[in-house]
Amino acid sequence: YLHQMPPLPKCDEDYCWLLTGRGKRSVALDLKDAEAREVLLGLAREADVFVTNYPLRVLRSLRLDWRDLVPLNPRLVYAHATGLGEEGPEAEKPGYDATAWWARSGLQDAVRPRGGVPALSVPGMGDHPSAMALFGAIMLGLYRRERTGRGAKVHSSLLANGAWSNAIYLQATLCGAEHFRRVDCHQPDNALVNQYETSDGEWILLALVQEDKLWPGLCRALGRADLTADPRFATRAERRTRAKELYAIVAPVIAGREYAHWRKALDEESVTFTHVARLDRLVDDPQLEAAGILRDALDSRGRAVRSVANPIAVEGSPAAPTRPAPAVGQHTDEVLAALGYDEARRAALRARGAIR
Repeated sequence: YLHQMPPLPKCDEDYCWLLTGRGKRSVALDLKDAEAREVLLGLAREADVFVTNYPLRVLRSLRLDWRDLVPLNPRLVYAHATGLGEEGPEAEKPGYDATAWWARSGLQDAVRPRGGVPALSVPGMGDHPSAMALFGAIMLGLYRRERTGRGAKVHSSLLANGAWSNAIYLQATLCGAEHFRRVDCHQPDNALVNQYETSDGEWILLALVQEDKLWPGLCRALGRADLTADPRFATRAERRTRAKELYAIVAPVIAGREYAHWRKALDEESVTFTHVARLDRLVDDPQLEAAGILRDALDSRGRAVRSVANPIAVEGSPAAPTRPAPAVGQHTDEVLAALGYDEARRAALRARGAIR
């Protein structure tokens, strides 16, 4: 269980499963058992979508590949999530988001600060956006089915999504761009897209993408309106060339006041910035609450807790009440009964370990 595996925070509640298993039903089958496999095939015959992250060699050995299921249900959308893709010399290698999405895609190396060591990824950091990519592929498959009457196989991988997340640097390299310089916030190449520490130990990230428009407002917010007339920083090119000089001016000013002051001053000048939020404060963040990013859920004991909502909203279709994440096999009897398996037949399957 991940919630007991360092460096993840230890907790009695299996928060990983609470988050990703909520609202689902669980049926436990031994797919090496012929009759248990028939249960899965019975579900597949009626299903709209079949999602699996089993490796290709396992799907083939279980005869659960796309080619095995499509004759049973030509309208089925078969979605396959892999670590490193379905083709190539590493297609059969196992992949987690920390390995295939984060490290293998170049992201881990790209975000390493100048002089720093590679950092571990946040758990689920690549899994969740990769799942959303697979969701998009599934919706395209369903749309194609509506147009043609036939299902489709769709797939995505952690590596493909990691490369897509790292696509700006990767595309620059593909175009022959000068190799990127690692970031050092104390010696930045751009002082206006950089992070700064305040007097109370908070951090803010300036992001003056519209630099020419926002530069005068930043100067006023800093109490240094004189900088707008300083010839050293008169143009964007000069501010780039003298980025370290500009940092040496801005950093002590920001370090001299607390975050609350800078939030007010920068907001008044409509300067693009954000607070580098801390996890322990995000749980009470009014913006996350108001935007529906946090929602009600139930833990494994049926107690009310707050949880993170999925990032998609459809106007006029409010999110359904969430069932708690199931125990493994919690709904086996319920689902098999719906497929026509009577109690005696279920008991026989359970006795030999085909179901649980």
